[in-house]
Amino acid sequence: MKELFERLYTKSSKEYCVQISKYLDNSIKKFIVTANPETIEMAKSDKVMRDILLDPENDVIPDSIAIVRGAKKMGFNVEERITGIDTAVEILKLINNKKKSLYIFGSTEEVIEGMRDMIKKDYPCITLLGATNGFVEDKNSVMEEIVSLNPDVVFIAMGIPKQEYLINKYIKKARKGVYMGVGGTFDVLSGMKKRAPKLFIKLNLEWLYRIVCEPSRLKRFYKNNIKFMREVYKESKKK
Repeated sequence: MKELFERLYTKSSKEYCVQISKYLDNSIKKFIVTANPETIEMAKSDKVMRDILLDPENDVIPDSIAIVRGAKKMGFNVEERITGIDTAVEILKLINNKKKSLYIFGSTEEVIEGMRDMIKKDYPCITLLGATNGFVEDKNSVMEEIVSLNPDVVFIAMGIPKQEYLINKYIKKARKGVYMGVGGTFDVLSGMKKRAPKLFIKLNLEWLYRIVCEPSRLKRFYKNNIKFMREVYKESKKK
């Protein structure tokens, strides 16, 4: 587990946005991986996910307060939580200001249409090269199209681990681009779902809000988060 923590980005979200800006300015190819307890737990039994997290070419950001606390417990000074949704919004701002291109892939057709409308309204300087829902049968052909279009940013919203598998498979073929798996981000940005109130976000209780709104998440939370923290505690005691 220690080697996975070693891959985490440790600085602030503000500093990371500066880093992303440099990627865009210099056409640097980058896979941004959002790490949470589910990702870490999966990596222990899934070689592909483990390789993705350990690949030094990829950026791994701490998208969970449990990851931040776990890292500190293990002796790593991770400054703060960097959420996937906030990072995605900052990227949208950056590529709008820089007049860059974007491709979005995933979620439902209704959500994708909502994303089209939101981008057109809020980020008019972004060139949207394509927008495809995640229920198409041949996802590989969509990824081939994305690579051929050579966008500056690619957001894929299919949840862990599907989005990471697809990016990992095709980013090697890409000439440039910031690729990021964004999970349920499209649902929120398109207006189809509400994000947690600001107080919950500020107190790092966004996970609790999600469970209250969707009680079915409780089993998944227990399976990953509680197990993760128990293992971190055991590992830290061995030091």
